[in-house]
Amino acid sequence: MSDTFDLVRSPRLSIVIPTPADTAAMEETLVSVLEHRPDDCEIVVSLGCEYADPWNIREEVRFVQAPAGSTLVGCVNLGVAASEGEVVHVLAAGWRATEGWTDRPMERLEDEDVGAVVPLGVAGDDRDHVVSAGVRCAVGGRRIDVAADTRWRRAKAAECPPAGAKVPQGPVLEAGFWRSDVLNLAGRGFTTVCGDATADADMAITLSRSGLRVVLEPYSHVIAPSATSGRARSRSFAAGLHAERLFWRSVAGSSFLPALVMHILEVVRHAVARAPLGTLPMLVGRMVAVLQFGSYVSRYLQLREVIGQAADSGRVPQSIEDRQTIRIDDSHTGVGRPRHRGSREAAPLRKSA
Repeated sequence: MSDTFDLVRSPRLSIVIPTPADTAAMEETLVSVLEHRPDDCEIVVSLGCEYADPWNIREEVRFVQAPAGSTLVGCVNLGVAASEGEVVHVLAAGWRATEGWTDRPMERLEDEDVGAVVPLGVAGDDRDHVVSAGVRCAVGGRRIDVAADTRWRRAKAAECPPAGAKVPQGPVLEAGFWRSDVLNLAGRGFTTVCGDATADADMAITLSRSGLRVVLEPYSHVIAPSATSGRARSRSFAAGLHAERLFWRSVAGSSFLPALVMHILEVVRHAVARAPLGTLPMLVGRMVAVLQFGSYVSRYLQLREVIGQAADSGRVPQSIEDRQTIRIDDSHTGVGRPRHRGSREAAPLRKSA
């Protein structure tokens, strides 16, 4: 009986590798994951494109097929839905795992008050240079990449989070650890209406309202892709559309009038940033989003329900005005940093006979 139970028991960790199009980047990520694979985990690759599996690795990796042309968000959601673990780790195609990168996040997520863990994304040519450290949503509805702050750019990985710097409200879409039940707080995973560019900020809002803690784990490193192969800049119309939707989807639990004032300032900032040719398309995108106001009612009710559940559980819901949504409570004394293998490259996949 016990042997049968062990055979059907779900893994504790599901590693999801969303791959909208670039199978070469997916193989690079998959090699790194297989090389450093932790115990008691499954690997799920969600594909938005065709893949012939030339290495015959379907016994070690589960492939799920998304509709052709699926976005990153669509592939993430499909992989999450197909996963069985208590903890879901999203690591997008092109990002790479390092030795021991799951150890500390899995320990953190044993605490039921922790909803997500943010690993440090470091540069491939300089493991001390932090290029990704989660995401925030500003009061005016702007998605903020935490690592873009000056203090973060100057700090080494071992010094993170730098003193006085803003901290993440959630992981970036491409790399994060999540309790699987937390991803259902906002429905079925990440929203698609905010696009790939701001879906993670939308989920960060849900985390804030839930009262669950988001923990930055400086001893968990993933290697981010180079700037040329990283997240592409959205076209102006889409950028305006998704940013405006993000704001209106964030208002539940916030002080509306201050948020509206900050939003107007954000629109001005965005217009200047997209000038000269992108300003008009961006403003048109925002106007279209405002005209869809009725669609935000369900999101408002959803967040109010999340806030109510948090209060019933004794947790304190946080608004996006709150600066400190992350705490690193445990001492890292005695915990070693991830061990890197010098300049050794990951072993290539071996093709089966």
